[in-house]
Amino acid sequence: MNNLHKRSIAMRLGAALIALTALAAHVCANAETALERVRRTGEIRIGYANEAPFAYTLADGRVTGESPEIAKTIYAKMGITKVNAVLTEWGGLIPGLQAGRFDVIAAGMYVTPARLEQVLFTDPHYQIGDTLLVAKGNPEKLNSYAAIAQHPSARLAVMSGTAQYGYARDAGITDSRIMQVPTTIAQLQAVRTRRAAAAVGTQLTMKELAAKGGKKVEAIDSFADDPAHTGYGAFAFRREDQDLRDAVNAALKDWLGSDEHLKLVAPFGFDRSNLTSKTISEFGRQ
Repeated sequence: MNNLHKRSIAMRLGAALIALTALAAHVCANAETALERVRRTGEIRIGYANEAPFAYTLADGRVTGESPEIAKTIYAKMGITKVNAVLTEWGGLIPGLQAGRFDVIAAGMYVTPARLEQVLFTDPHYQIGDTLLVAKGNPEKLNSYAAIAQHPSARLAVMSGTAQYGYARDAGITDSRIMQVPTTIAQLQAVRTRRAAAAVGTQLTMKELAAKGGKKVEAIDSFADDPAHTGYGAFAFRREDQDLRDAVNAALKDWLGSDEHLKLVAPFGFDRSNLTSKTISEFGRQ
């Protein structure tokens, strides 16, 4: 191959490389943001885990709960009328969001320091405390994480991936006495069969389980807990989708606490006492 031919090939390759680089730059410059995409298509995917009353599937296959219903209402106000729900185990919600299986977590997820490192949250749309689900009559007399830690053998059923696991560890409950399970129904079964002395979760969730569990279980009324454990639930987005988070946050800001909001969430056990004035900026990194 002579030098002229070599130079010709090199020039063609160089030109092709420049063209590809220019094309890539054009594509990047014109790539849709998440907000632009959902507004163009009128469609969004929400990820949820089955945990009544926050988000759950009805017998007929419809998805409801406090968070999905708020999501449907807010997105409709934004012109996004098709909301597709993707069922995921609780521990898979953040990985599923980051993998692109859905656009937002609408499952009543608490804002926590660890999660703030992984996702963007809106301002919280509720606040709530925890309680225990125990056998009827509370035979072990458990009323706090500390009481469980001090009991010689009591086991605590915790849903995997929830903030309550960290609270239990911080209270001195060892891993050997923390039963991590994938769903709230598994928590109920653990208490009903006495494989666990108690299950822990939000007040509304434990009361819901008590109603399902019949005469064998109850949710205790007086749970002594650190006020810092009050849960603040919010929608979560990928860190690169700030424009979508900001648009949803703006829509929520003018709506939370309205008569329409309170009427919507009342069937799920939420009322004015669950409202919070906290903003996401108060939680640290965003």
